Amino acid sequence: MAQPVKRAFMYRFYPTDEQAAELSRTFGCVRYVYNWALQLRSEAYTLRGEKIGYPATDKALTALKSSEEAAFLREVSSVPLQQALRHLQGAFQAFFDKRARYPRFKSKKKARPSATYTRSAFRWRGGELFLAKMSGPLDIALSRPLPKGAEPSTVTVSRDGAGRWFVSLLVEDMVKPLRRTRTAVGVDAGVSSLVTLSSGEKIANPKQEQRERARLVKAQRELARKQKGSNNRAKACAKVARIHVRIADRRRDFLHKLTTRLVQENQLVVIEDLTVRNMLKNGSLARAISDASWTRLRSMLEYKSAWYGRELVVIDRWHPSSKACSACGRICESLPLHVREWTCKGCGTRHDRDHNAAKNILAAGLAVAACGAGVRPQRKFIPDEAVGAEAGSAAARAAALPAFRGGKKVNRRAPLRRGT
Repeated sequence: MAQPVKRAFMYRFYPTDEQAAELSRTFGCVRYVYNWALQLRSEAYTLRGEKIGYPATDKALTALKSSEEAAFLREVSSVPLQQALRHLQGAFQAFFDKRARYPRFKSKKKARPSATYTRSAFRWRGGELFLAKMSGPLDIALSRPLPKGAEPSTVTVSRDGAGRWFVSLLVEDMVKPLRRTRTAVGVDAGVSSLVTLSSGEKIANPKQEQRERARLVKAQRELARKQKGSNNRAKACAKVARIHVRIADRRRDFLHKLTTRLVQENQLVVIEDLTVRNMLKNGSLARAISDASWTRLRSMLEYKSAWYGRELVVIDRWHPSSKACSACGRICESLPLHVREWTCKGCGTRHDRDHNAAKNILAAGLAVAACGAGVRPQRKFIPDEAVGAEAGSAAARAAALPAFRGGKKVNRRAPLRRGT
């Protein structure tokens, strides 16, 4: 059955000089209001122990706009300024819920300029978008049509580092779940191979940043030689930004295609809960991990699974997916990162590190789906001395069945009884 979802459609548009100037002023005012409200709330709590929420900042913004010092705020639409306060409130709520860090001030040079308009500040008529304080519509390149009969509820205008203008239209769309399948897949994220599936397939890492590294290094060296504040430095900075934008676009396109394929082909997708922030502290692997973009891969799988009626299971980050033998369950004492293939001392099975990890991830995900979160698929214990010439045989593989019966965990060292 189709379900309504909020979906954003992003398009590129080409503003006139007048529209670009108006939007640039709006971006600056939005950034100013956001930083002003953040400082107001921080000082109130630090100096007076007073907690200020959105209503108080909204009232203070009205007084600020009436002052002579901030008269420029009256030249732009008031709706994006109100939305900046709402965004700040959302940032504080994420901080209180321990989902994000304390809100930080927006930088003119680093933060992506954007402004959000609600229904009262724009008109959508016949495929044309009219924003407040603008006489003409935006020249939008509609690369794909909006859902039939959909009306935007929120419009967000932004500009990237390469100077491209984008408009994001938030509409309500009806998404139909995909037909159910009986397939499940475990996904092991990596660097050499972006993902390795439990089926044995390895999807190569396109390494978008590495492909453009030579061009990027050259552009950054040219930028370093330019004098700060000069026009040539601005041109060199735009050239570096265009390279970064091209890398980001290619990476996002590849991840969209990969996640869509995984969701379409499998009813259950199992991944690991990776702490990417801590892994980036590894100086030798930080660039490769950033290029792989595991966090975006997970976020895409999350919302696409929710849309299309699939189940996404995230297993515990401490699960020994690489060290555990997928055939007998024995866990290696040590398995350095450079070891890509290894042989189990218990059953003698030769493993590819990534494929073995993907199979263990799938087994853990199936246990979680069947028995509840936090369940790790246990194996019947096979001592080293009991594994001889029969290692890898059908009997040894049968002895490695998951030790779960009726939703209860069986003692690993106890023999399986008949009827259990």
